[in-house]
Amino acid sequence: MLPVDTIFLEVVAPLRPGTAAGRFLDKTGGRGGYMAIFDCDNPDRRARHAEGMGVRIANVIDHPPYHGVQLHPRDCRAAFIEFNHTDGSDDLLGPYPPAGPDWQRSIRKDVTQALIGVEMESPEPQGLAAHWGRILEIPVTQNQNGESELKLPNCSFRFVRGASEIMSGLTFRVGDIAAVREAARKKGRAVTANSFLLGGVSFRLVA
Repeated sequence: MLPVDTIFLEVVAPLRPGTAAGRFLDKTGGRGGYMAIFDCDNPDRRARHAEGMGVRIANVIDHPPYHGVQLHPRDCRAAFIEFNHTDGSDDLLGPYPPAGPDWQRSIRKDVTQALIGVEMESPEPQGLAAHWGRILEIPVTQNQNGESELKLPNCSFRFVRGASEIMSGLTFRVGDIAAVREAARKKGRAVTANSFLLGGVSFRLVA
């Protein structure tokens, strides 16, 4: 669990066969993000709303004060969706048990300042955007490039055309694009002018 300001980037690495994450990696060939997790006031209500759309519940996590509901990835399309809530976490810097008791101490802004965008690919991006918009109960808008977009308080999801339905990219605001790009190159990552590939996901950099 890596805090990027108050948004978490979670890296999943299966340690044994037969896991949901392992099946996901087998299916996608290691390409694409695995899950989008949304903090909300009432995960159960949002899960019932999704069920009313025909989206199945895959898993319920109940470890007070943390409660989460994961939706079935096949019904969500492109990636898992999870809704969760932690009692006493109305403050974005409040408790979040999956990240440990002192996660706030790990926030660093000297290099990476914020995770501001998620890119979703689909042969029918407008249809995927509408589907996720209905699940999340967020209206679909269009950005300046004419792409379908879902705007959340601290991040946006944009939907672009691609060969398959995957979570294809993340956009980070960083202090020095060239320095981050060079660090990625030294680690052997495939680098372009403003992005690099890591874990099957494009990490896009903006100042």
